Amino acid sequence: MKDMQPYLHFMGTAEAAMKFYRKVFGGEFLTFTRFKDIPGGEKMAPEDQEKFVHINLAVGKGINIMATDMPAANESIVFGNNYHICINTDSEEETDRIFNELSEGGKIEMPVNKTFWGAYFGMCRDKFGVQWMIQNIQAAS
Repeated sequence: MKDMQPYLHFMGTAEAAMKFYRKVFGGEFLTFTRFKDIPGGEKMAPEDQEKFVHINLAVGKGINIMATDMPAANESIVFGNNYHICINTDSEEETDRIFNELSEGGKIEMPVNKTFWGAYFGMCRDKFGVQWMIQNIQAAS
């Protein structure tokens, strides 16, 4: 596998979520396109025209986080427990920083700690309902 890119779906909060992730991870937006900017977008409901059809945030070599807002006519999104985005960090300090920033306003599911499988690891759900696993393998050895 060359890489894996999470694609997140939101109900009108894609812009706020992606700006938050840019604050946490850095990087640059490669695409930041509203529905009104695509062919046929003018035919959509006015409230949907301002939503985002595609946002692509490049946060590292081959690492992108992508997102979209769902138009009002689509089904509502139900955040489930069938996904996590896993981040492998370069240091224990980076693990702490990312975990603390992502969990602010969200929910800590497993505080960062050294684990039996040899990682410095924590799990949280951010304020947008996205679930994260953050770990540093070298730190626990």
